[in-house]
Amino acid sequence: MPISETWLLPDGVADVLPEQAQVIEKLRRTALDFLASRGYQLVYTPFIEYIESLSSLSESNQDLDLATFKVIDQLSGRLLGVRADMTPQVARIDAHVHPVNGVARYCYAGTVLHTKPQGFNTTRAPLQLGAELFGSDSIDADVELIDVMLNLIETAGLVDGVHLDLGHVGLFRSLVKHAGLNKATESHLSDLYQRKALPELAEFTKELKSGSDFYALGRYASDLDALQTNLSAEILADVSFKDALSTLTETLREIQLRWPALDIGVDVVELRSYHYHTGLMYAVYAPNRAAPLAQGGRYDGIGEHFGRARPATGFSCDLYSLCAGQYSQTEKVVAPKGTEQQLQNAIATARKQGLSVIQLLGNDELNSVPNATHKMVSVAGEWVIQKI
Repeated sequence: MPISETWLLPDGVADVLPEQAQVIEKLRRTALDFLASRGYQLVYTPFIEYIESLSSLSESNQDLDLATFKVIDQLSGRLLGVRADMTPQVARIDAHVHPVNGVARYCYAGTVLHTKPQGFNTTRAPLQLGAELFGSDSIDADVELIDVMLNLIETAGLVDGVHLDLGHVGLFRSLVKHAGLNKATESHLSDLYQRKALPELAEFTKELKSGSDFYALGRYASDLDALQTNLSAEILADVSFKDALSTLTETLREIQLRWPALDIGVDVVELRSYHYHTGLMYAVYAPNRAAPLAQGGRYDGIGEHFGRARPATGFSCDLYSLCAGQYSQTEKVVAPKGTEQQLQNAIATARKQGLSVIQLLGNDELNSVPNATHKMVSVAGEWVIQKI
């Protein structure tokens, strides 16, 4: 490779420069402190694991399996996977490494790696931050996670104009089960819903059992009142469907009470990763951004792969995406070279006050410090800081 190309990075991988790194790191610290105040314990997980440990999701989520880089371990000869999501790792911790009775709350922040950019995201190495709650199947648990997620978005300064989208995979799943559809038909319906292809949906559902219900699910996906009006009495009496609808309605009401000014919408056929999620799903969107700021949902039984199936719900976000377009210019104070005690004391005091102080080296002059904003000068025998 020519020297002129050795500095190039792979597609979807980028450096984070100081002006934005400061913003990201500040948000990471603030977010983790906030999660700790809500009882979420911080865990660090390994960047690479045996592929079997990461397959708890890939068995039910083909997309995640395809997103996982796989390499051969030079020590054992076994197949390793680079984490593409930290949720299965936290599930492993909950199941075996740190099992607790009752509700367990964990949070994490770290880089994950994807074989290809996911959705509208252009990076293959997101800085993922998230929270997981194990051991509760109540609506309260889902409401708590949504509330925590929204507070984090607010911490990032993005709450104005954001939109919360709620859904529940149980509505579609129970209708599929009620109609006795095969996997191919189920997959095709899911594709039609994802594309919002109502004319195709109307044509396709004509010959299906409960076809009018499948059409109503797509046609009135964002209006729960109209949806219930247009569904058959038979499906409304189905226990699984009724429970899913009740959960979605109650969660919507609870979030509206907590966040009365928030724009909240419902989409019962938003079926992203529906093979993985088992219940409520939620995502936060901002104006002029195609990808969600944060997303999550319920995935009960995730620990079954590790021998301990538990109710679970959680969310994650990409800190790089949350901080996109935000930059920070730190004030830099330049101090002259010298070892006299009064100067050193002045430098130490300024640093304790949170200022960034750079002392000149060797024959350096003031202009040798890029983007310097202030200088330390001696005035009447006292060291003071002046703006440049």
